Amino acid sequence: MIPEPAVWAIILLPLGSLALIAFVIRPFFNRAARLSGYITILALLGSLALSGWALKSALGHEGPIGFTLHPWLTLGGPTSATGFTFRVGLLLDPLSAIMLVVVSGVSLMVQVYSQGYMRGDPGYSRYFAFMSLFTASMLGLVLARNLIMLYVFWELVGLCSYLLIGFWYHRPAAAAAAKKAFIVTRLGDFGFLLALLYLYFHRASFVAAGLDPFDIADLHRAVATGAIGGMVVTWLAVGVFAGAAGKSAQFPLHVWLPDAMEGPTPVSSLIHAATMVAAGVFLVARLYPVFVASQMAMNVVAVIGGFTALFAATMGLVMNDIKRVMAYSTVSQLGYMMLALGVGAPVAAIFHLFNHAFFKCLLFLGAGSVNHATGTFNMQFMGGLRRVQPWTYATVLVAGLSLAGIFPLSGFWSKDEVLVAAWRGGTAFSQVVFWLAMAAVFLTAFYAFRMMFLTFHGQFRGGVEAEQGGHASGEHRVHLAESPAVMVFPMVVLGIAAVVSGFLANPVVDLGPIPKHWFAEFLGGALGETHPQKTSLGVAVVSMLVALGGIGLAWAMYGTRVLSPQRVGRALRPLHTLLTQRYYMDHLYERAIVSRGFYKGACQALEKFDDNFVDRAVNMVGWFSRNTGHSVRRLQTGQVQLYGVGIVLGIIVILAVYLIGQ
Repeated sequence: MIPEPAVWAIILLPLGSLALIAFVIRPFFNRAARLSGYITILALLGSLALSGWALKSALGHEGPIGFTLHPWLTLGGPTSATGFTFRVGLLLDPLSAIMLVVVSGVSLMVQVYSQGYMRGDPGYSRYFAFMSLFTASMLGLVLARNLIMLYVFWELVGLCSYLLIGFWYHRPAAAAAAKKAFIVTRLGDFGFLLALLYLYFHRASFVAAGLDPFDIADLHRAVATGAIGGMVVTWLAVGVFAGAAGKSAQFPLHVWLPDAMEGPTPVSSLIHAATMVAAGVFLVARLYPVFVASQMAMNVVAVIGGFTALFAATMGLVMNDIKRVMAYSTVSQLGYMMLALGVGAPVAAIFHLFNHAFFKCLLFLGAGSVNHATGTFNMQFMGGLRRVQPWTYATVLVAGLSLAGIFPLSGFWSKDEVLVAAWRGGTAFSQVVFWLAMAAVFLTAFYAFRMMFLTFHGQFRGGVEAEQGGHASGEHRVHLAESPAVMVFPMVVLGIAAVVSGFLANPVVDLGPIPKHWFAEFLGGALGETHPQKTSLGVAVVSMLVALGGIGLAWAMYGTRVLSPQRVGRALRPLHTLLTQRYYMDHLYERAIVSRGFYKGACQALEKFDDNFVDRAVNMVGWFSRNTGHSVRRLQTGQVQLYGVGIVLGIIVILAVYLIGQ
């Protein structure tokens, strides 16, 4: 059994690398900046090893492993009737054990890749310091036993995304994208905060029952015993889901994620695979018993997830920036996960999150690799790269097939379970979201292979030099060659994971020490799903045919050019314009909320409050101090005889007061 200090070390190792880089390497050894990368990699290697130990311990232990609770903050005094003590601790169960391996493993591969991608960047040490904090924050979020502790790490994840999306802050687009991500996710986090405030103000009923409202296990017990129920549970679940929708970029809070591509590509990979966006799905799964207690909340999660899966996939069809295609793909796949949670299949949701982490991380690292060769992310200026980047091509092809859900790759197994769960859901909502998800299967396969054909097939179309009219120079130049080994190695590792993770995580046959359906049985009890979904041959065949149809259409339009993309675009011009403008959602946010609506009005109201109340209060304090000092200054004449008179008068007054008191 893994001891508690070792579990804390999973979080503390990357925090230690942050401290070492920030306070030692960067100020004193900045010329040896590469040490920052090595320190981060060693710390994450340690976290991954300990995460593996934690997973082994969880596999051999029935039920969650709750470690010691430590008092953090006491409000109202320990003897007060309304007093309350926040206690923090770690919770190791099947869900957190699986997530630990995903977060630490994917992050390790990203940091190894970053050694090559970020080489020569003036902010090299700062980059690895931020990435260490980012990983530590996600690991803390996964292990938190107390909701307040979870919320602290939740906001740290948001802070790190702001710092890393805007890493190249001298670029206006990067600075704007960082602010957009921070503000939009705060909208969702406000709902999560309201849910926590509700628990705080109703803590007395929990305490009377011997429960801690912020302890995750106690909250589950309160729901199971009926201590809270009805609309209370519904509003609590909806508030939590608002925070999850913000982090996981679900409609209508999806607008920040495509713009988050302005950060370094490894940052995009980590955000999309194992940290920021995975946090929302994890939160709903962590509080799944709360959602199950409200059918209304479950329906909200299912419909928003199903709609987002299709909605985001349509925008991925027309994007020319390879990272934006992957960004909308992430939003769509997160919709699948939320859909599964909403129809009562949390195991399928986490299974898809598990597999998605590997192939989506690989797709983003592949985008960085082709950018390394061409100097651009615009697929219109790529082409023919499979001849000069065979390793990149092979690994991205595996990831693309997995994303499309092609047998026997990992994406096939988990996406099939999501579809089966929706098909067998038995409600009108589940049937609707099933067909939404099936339509998204076709679109996903199409945009994935549109990306493959535009990027790797045909003839090379000039790269950044053609994009900029032949004026590219410096860091923006064409270098048609395979990426260095330090970038290729993590891609190969992730490619292998994208091939085998789905089958090994949930094999349909016994594999000796790996029993049949072990992943579903392992997670099912922890998430309250007594009969996890199994593969359905009928749904699998239909989804495969639908995916192959999408690949075939992409091949006809961008492979053989039997269908002209330009002609199809002209025939569907209104729809094409709507998709390229992203349904004008960004315009709506900008005009209705920022330029003319809430944000502008709030700023004006705050400005008036600042001018009329805050400034006047501060000025009044200054006026009082200034005039009081001026009056006292008049008494400081420098004449000793006057000071003597003052002392005598003071003594007389003191004696008089004393005698009167007697």
